[in-house]
Amino acid sequence: MLKLSRSLPSLCHICRRWPSQPLCTPCVERFAQPTQRCPTCALTLTQPKCHNCAQHPSPLDACVAAVSYTFPWAGCIARFKFQADPSLARALAHLMRHAPWVEPALDAATLVVPMPLSPTRLRERGFNQAIELARHLAPQKTHAHTLLRRGDSAHQVGASRQERLDHVRDAFWVASERVSAVRGQRVVLIDDVMTTGASMYEAARALRVVGAGHITGLVLARTEEREAHH
Repeated sequence: MLKLSRSLPSLCHICRRWPSQPLCTPCVERFAQPTQRCPTCALTLTQPKCHNCAQHPSPLDACVAAVSYTFPWAGCIARFKFQADPSLARALAHLMRHAPWVEPALDAATLVVPMPLSPTRLRERGFNQAIELARHLAPQKTHAHTLLRRGDSAHQVGASRQERLDHVRDAFWVASERVSAVRGQRVVLIDDVMTTGASMYEAARALRVVGAGHITGLVLARTEEREAHH
């Protein structure tokens, strides 16, 4: 089971225990148990075949999620994303690293690419949460400016699958100076949350256009199917 790295004591963001790590071991053991997931879209599987991938085939070669986007992780991600808590960023990246199949994916990768924010969203938030996670997970392999995103990105919260697809169509491209660095490489594409997969799938297609050899999606949390299709 996950052992959190040593650091100065703090409150656990879930149970508020003191002194603790930002995510205490009992909470991780309770709320981050591994579950069987689809290998290409990371939804929790309740039957042998994935309905999601049957309806919407994934352009990813593999997809891994550490946890489901439910209590308590939704609240932790909101604090991380909107309050820019660096101790929580480290703890969430540590949680991701110890999920099944994450270490092998990172070890095999030649390039780790964070999902980009649009310039507008980056100005609003002040930082890109995917970059923070990637730098904690694989600092030597991360290149934050491989993928670029157009500036008119719409807010996705509450959007239907079709609306999400429309929002991100042709939204991503690989920076011209990075095309040769992507061609033929094993890429890990990192984000904090995957909902319908629309954004990550479109980003994967942009990487594929310039010749990425293998693409693994790696996310902290995956929205479950009953939520993802609404």
